Amino acid sequence: MTDLGGFRDHVAHVDLTDGDVSYAGVDDEDARKYIGARGLGVKYVFEAGPDVDPMGPENRLCFMNGPLTGTQTVMSGRIAVTTKSPLTGTVTDSHHGGWSGARLKWAGFDGLVFDGASDHPVYAVVEDGEVELRDARHISGYGVHDTIDTLDDEVDGSVGRNVSVMAIGPAGENGVKYACIVNEDDRASGRGGTGAVMGSKNLKAVVVKSGTKMPKPAEPETFQEGYQQAMQVIQESDVTAPNEGGLSLYGTNVLMNAGEEMDGLPTKNGKYTSTAAFSEAEGVDVDAERVSGENVRENILVDEPTCHSCPVACKKEVEVSVTHKGEELNVRTESYEYESAYALGPNSAHTERDEIAVMIERCNDTGVDTIEMGNMMAMAMEMSEEGKLDDLDEQLDWGDTERMIDLIDEVAHRDGELADALAEGANGLAERFDAHDNSLAVKGQTIPAYDPRCMKGMGIAYATSNRGACHLRAYTPAAEILGIPQKVDPYEHEGKGELTVTFQDLHAISDSFDICKFNAFAEGIEEYVMQYNGMTGRDVTEDDLFEAGERIYTLERYYNNLNGFDAADDSLPARFLEDGIPGQGASEGEYCELPEMKEEYYEVRGWVDGVVPDEKLAELDIEIGPGTGVSSGDSGVAPADD
Repeated sequence: MTDLGGFRDHVAHVDLTDGDVSYAGVDDEDARKYIGARGLGVKYVFEAGPDVDPMGPENRLCFMNGPLTGTQTVMSGRIAVTTKSPLTGTVTDSHHGGWSGARLKWAGFDGLVFDGASDHPVYAVVEDGEVELRDARHISGYGVHDTIDTLDDEVDGSVGRNVSVMAIGPAGENGVKYACIVNEDDRASGRGGTGAVMGSKNLKAVVVKSGTKMPKPAEPETFQEGYQQAMQVIQESDVTAPNEGGLSLYGTNVLMNAGEEMDGLPTKNGKYTSTAAFSEAEGVDVDAERVSGENVRENILVDEPTCHSCPVACKKEVEVSVTHKGEELNVRTESYEYESAYALGPNSAHTERDEIAVMIERCNDTGVDTIEMGNMMAMAMEMSEEGKLDDLDEQLDWGDTERMIDLIDEVAHRDGELADALAEGANGLAERFDAHDNSLAVKGQTIPAYDPRCMKGMGIAYATSNRGACHLRAYTPAAEILGIPQKVDPYEHEGKGELTVTFQDLHAISDSFDICKFNAFAEGIEEYVMQYNGMTGRDVTEDDLFEAGERIYTLERYYNNLNGFDAADDSLPARFLEDGIPGQGASEGEYCELPEMKEEYYEVRGWVDGVVPDEKLAELDIEIGPGTGVSSGDSGVAPADD
């Protein structure tokens, strides 16, 4: 057990196969080495065995908070969902904001660990340090919104108790490989197929009821000093300042115009680096400004909800009315995010603002990742154009928003040949139709909205991400676009390997606290150390925290190595590389110099051809699993089979 501040020292272990629930403390050494949330969750998943079937009962699904979750700490409303991904075959963690992470802590838990699979749909109710499983057959097949409404009424807490529901929709129930878990209607653990794992276990929802009982800092003076310093830098930042900074005013979609102006916005399945280049080359009327945060705020914004302990309020709730097949669709949703708008808009060859809002709402209700869904449709559009889907009963035309809206529901229900094919994800679709050249995926997960021909750091970050293409493992645009902590040339590839390592380790720390990454637009390791030490009562240094971040990132890579991943999997879609499609506009003629950056990255990491050598495991005190069988003197050695 641990007596570190910020922990409840209480984890529920739920065996869904037989319905048993047991409870255990948090091992003190684990809490010190892996911090919490993402770090602890990955270790728990590792302990279930790296070679498990992601959709089998032996795969483990963990809902984890960290020592700063649900505290006074700024932006501390996050929760990590860790498991083995059915989309990529890697370990994955996917986070969402809102209130469920804080409420799980307030309900007396550091985490919920689900093993096995129920023989019928169930949901879990969490309250006052206990977990109860209840029959969910009456809500089987429900969308996320109806599920949440039903359970919010059905699970009535005592006076003064708040309820959060984390649920899957039909996509999770039907095993769509990029199904997600949605919290409080519109905030998702979106990436990696966590919802598909939840569906494979017949776990329809997790309901958390709690009062508001924040953990007290073990060292109040140290914590308050860190908290006040964090608040000051957040209020002074041009990005995060409440009601003034770009993120606060426009949400994540503040980046749409910035990406467009840099010619770093992948468009038409990454064939172009901006909507302007697309419009000029093909004579079409698309303009990223129409789906930008500025346009959204001016025309369709109706509310600005926030998460626990967050003054930034980046969520932008919108309301639109769209005529679809003669029917008036009135939609209100709070997830008009940059990544969602990119994938369902410019990368799918259109910029119809209101139709994108409808698509986002449908993705949330059916429970699919908006990034993956948009990119999968863009991939299918390109394949249709090239005749690769001629054997199917239908094609998908570029920018066909009417068809896109309907296809989201069809994919969630695997209704039709095209929908069923898209439900398998980029790797599955590429394998079936020999369409690898059309895929924008790394390790099976498609890219977010940053073009690596423009932002070279994003190229090495995508390639080396342990959970597939991802901007949140190492958010190098902070330096390449925003100049945080200092401005670097986005077109320069030298030094980007080292920069990516730093960001990866820093974000492993914040994900394990679990606090929002957006605080890193203002805060740094100094504020992290003070708040962590103040809450837990520890006395770690900046170097100690960075070592913990490296340990967590290395544990993930080690897990993947044991599943056969190595340097060959640290790749990029061919169109971003030297023999692919060059950038246009400001990015004209640019490619991503991946081999050079990988060499630098592996040298900084101390890895051998993408594999963690056993000496590195010993150096970081990772005492789990068989080792990779690779030493630092090896080259080209495959990881161990067992």
